[in-house]
Amino acid sequence: MGYLYLALSILFELFGTSMLKASQGFSKPLPVIGVVVGFVVAFFFLSLTLKTIPLNAAYAIWSGVGSVATVIISVLIWKEKISTGSLVGIALIVLGVVVLNLFGPGHGDTSSSAQTEVVSAK
Repeated sequence: MGYLYLALSILFELFGTSMLKASQGFSKPLPVIGVVVGFVVAFFFLSLTLKTIPLNAAYAIWSGVGSVATVIISVLIWKEKISTGSLVGIALIVLGVVVLNLFGPGHGDTSSSAQTEVVSAK
């Protein structure tokens, strides 16, 4: 269920970010409402995500997928240009999210956490 909440959080964050662009510096009231609603709902679902997914993994996925999807939206919807440097940056973000998911919490040796509990119990 945590990953469903995370996906919903990302979708609402993308909506809020798109409305941020559409608000033209908060000068258009309807998109401003979309910004507020989008981000409030995004953070609500992100908070539900954190009940089951560790913070560092959840936030890495949330910000990484959000960043990559925002670039795609900016190119497809807002007709913005993308450079080679931007593509390299996006690739590094994706790589970072993959590394965190492969080697982050819950994927490593649990003996270190057991040692921490023993040390703190003394």
